[in-house]
Amino acid sequence: MIKDIEKSAQDKMEKTINVMKQELQSLKAGRANPNMLDRIVVEYYGTDTPINQLANISAPEPRIISIQPWDAKSIPAIEKAIQKSDLGINPSSDGKVIRLIVPQLTEERRKDLVKTVKRIGEEAKVAVRNTRRDANENLKKMKKDNQISEDELKKSEDDTQKITDKFIKEIDKIVEIKEKEVMEV
Repeated sequence: MIKDIEKSAQDKMEKTINVMKQELQSLKAGRANPNMLDRIVVEYYGTDTPINQLANISAPEPRIISIQPWDAKSIPAIEKAIQKSDLGINPSSDGKVIRLIVPQLTEERRKDLVKTVKRIGEEAKVAVRNTRRDANENLKKMKKDNQISEDELKKSEDDTQKITDKFIKEIDKIVEIKEKEVMEV
């Protein structure tokens, strides 16, 4: 039972880290990154479809994203979806390939992005701590129901704290790496 609670907490914390990594990947950091388009959906034949299911997306150069749709008729819909998105980039098309030129970031925009990175990291830490709290509440309930002893409760709470500390350190490391990436000119 105790191991199940600890394993469940660890799994939830790992999912939190993965969600945070995905959020950070979709941030525009001055470099062309195909993941920037992950959240964009295109209305394609009446269905909202993720852009990566309609086209081959690549970054042939550091500041250019190339989108090569499998169906040339979808180009106008893809361009429209990109313009509606929060990317702030105007697509240009030659009828076969759509190109997005990622503008160089200003110092002010970089600082805003760093704040966003820190906020995402803080949200992830809160989620990890909430998972720890839930695990500890389950352990205390087991103690109250006389399913575990006081010593087992203390040991399990310590183990849960060690797991939490490990994930908090990992979040800090990921945030630090992303901040450096954003501030790099």
